Amino acid sequence: MSQFASAVYRTLQGLFAVYKPPGVHWKLVRDSIETNLLKGLNSLKQPAVRQQVRFLPGTSEGSSGKELTLTAIVLPVLADHVLAKGSNYCHLKVGAGHRLDVRSSGVLVLGVGHGNKLLVDMYNAHLTKDYTVHGMFGRATDDFSDTGKMIEKTTYDHVTRDMLERILAAIQGSNHKALITHSKIDLKSQEAYELAVDGQIRPMEKSPPIITGIHCLHFAPPEFTLEIQCLHETQHYLRKIIHEIGLELKSTAVCTHVRRTRDGMFTLSDALLRTHWDLESIHSVIKYCSPKVKAELQKAMALKHRILVCDDDSFE
Repeated sequence: MSQFASAVYRTLQGLFAVYKPPGVHWKLVRDSIETNLLKGLNSLKQPAVRQQVRFLPGTSEGSSGKELTLTAIVLPVLADHVLAKGSNYCHLKVGAGHRLDVRSSGVLVLGVGHGNKLLVDMYNAHLTKDYTVHGMFGRATDDFSDTGKMIEKTTYDHVTRDMLERILAAIQGSNHKALITHSKIDLKSQEAYELAVDGQIRPMEKSPPIITGIHCLHFAPPEFTLEIQCLHETQHYLRKIIHEIGLELKSTAVCTHVRRTRDGMFTLSDALLRTHWDLESIHSVIKYCSPKVKAELQKAMALKHRILVCDDDSFE
């Protein structure tokens, strides 16, 4: 980038997504990106160093011998030198959206500048997220993951895909009822009915974790893979779901990996890999995603208004 740092800094405003690898804390990801952005800004063209006129003393031969003279000379202001004042850019606020725990991977949305406010708007929109969750039958652990302390081993030869699909259907059915309950709307109204038919009902305030969709992508015992759409979840909750599925199937199961594939309007295709956590890539992707972010947040706010209107009507 051959632009001036100040011009790039002014336009470094918005949301972007990165791919968080497993085994890395989200704070380390955020701090690494902040460091890279500051390094990139400081490597661009900086304002010219201020100049000042100084009168330097000297001597010259005069009629009466050596005479004192003053010579005007333009010198740079030493206080502006990088060794004196440090780098021009030393702090940049980078905020994180819905977090991922250390063991999880996938889409992590970050905001810089005005993007920190957009993170709040995104949180208040209560958008759904998609996960790919891997499980393994045959054992149970104290934290529902394959790295936890084993507390039980069981057989799983009797488990079939049809049995698993029935359990998933039951989970989705019970969560659909919870979705309607926590949305606090009356389905007897025409507006609420239309929202329900379109699958757009969701709570507009904090609620317990709710699964809006759950499907089996892969089944090869002891391993299986689920695709889960949800909101207000934690990765620990998703691991617990795998554990409970194992119990419902008269067996046990642990979660081997949780991967977020979508967070609101951001998908895996939008997420920057670690090799592209630099100023140029992040600046470009913010500019590219900005229209989509604006449109999706406006749509989410309009939907929130419709749901809240239905909520008000239900109390009349």
